[in-house]
Amino acid sequence: MTRPVVTAALAPLGVAGAAAVGAAVWGMGVERYLFTVRYHAVRVLPKGADAVRVLHVSDAHMAPWQHRKQEWMARLVELAPDLVVNTGDNLGHRDGLSGIRTAFAPLRGVPGLVVHGSNDYQEPAPRNPLRYFTGPSGSVPDHKHLDIDALDRFFTDDLGWSILDDTAVSLEVKGLRLTAFGVDDAHRNWDKPELIPPVLSTLDAADLTLGVMHAPYRRTLDRFVDLGADVLLAGHTHGGQVRVPFSRKALVSNCDLPLDQARGLSDWSHGGRTVPLNVSAGLGHSIYAPVRFACRPEATLLTLLPR
Repeated sequence: MTRPVVTAALAPLGVAGAAAVGAAVWGMGVERYLFTVRYHAVRVLPKGADAVRVLHVSDAHMAPWQHRKQEWMARLVELAPDLVVNTGDNLGHRDGLSGIRTAFAPLRGVPGLVVHGSNDYQEPAPRNPLRYFTGPSGSVPDHKHLDIDALDRFFTDDLGWSILDDTAVSLEVKGLRLTAFGVDDAHRNWDKPELIPPVLSTLDAADLTLGVMHAPYRRTLDRFVDLGADVLLAGHTHGGQVRVPFSRKALVSNCDLPLDQARGLSDWSHGGRTVPLNVSAGLGHSIYAPVRFACRPEATLLTLLPR
């Protein structure tokens, strides 16, 4: 007589279990390969300036077997960017550089800017994903060191890009004088923003100033606004990587950035100034957490327009 009641009580558990399995299959087997381009227009240029197309890429976490990602990234040149901004965590495996070469080689000759994330220096290690809900991830001891020198030679010598860790550069893009500055990974407290102002003081006046970082910690965002950044660009968060569908907020950001700013274009205000902030959800994931759910891997094309 009680069997129908028991069956009815277990039915929701069965539905929930099936939904969880379906979500895992989708996130691990489908969505992490659904690479997409996110488009934004930002009015920050002087009046009368031509539009500038900025390709923002981040968090490739490249492993040598990830051929679909490599081939998709190689086609980003078809967006005809005027500038590439790479906000770090390019490597996801000790042999990841071969895939990075394939992905970025077509962009040779396009001006580019690079800052590093910790995974450009150190190979990833297994983590308990639930720990991200208790706060930003800490360092993992005994990481194997990656060949960041070879990575940087590819960026600088082969592609002609500039490394922005704790420094600044001046460059011309479509007739505009741009200043860009950045820091090494604030997530590991490797950033030294105090080194930037002496370099800035040696550069010519700019039509636009970019502040570039890997991890968008509040202290870095505030400091960059104080240093005069007109646009802020960051990665690191993976957009939360696993999100509730249709929600504006990520579940985690792996830093102290507000959760509703962990992906996409928003504004950052400090000291009486408000500037655009673009946080890329990135193109990859750790090889130990191969999943994306309600958070497709992405690159961003920012079209900068006159104010």
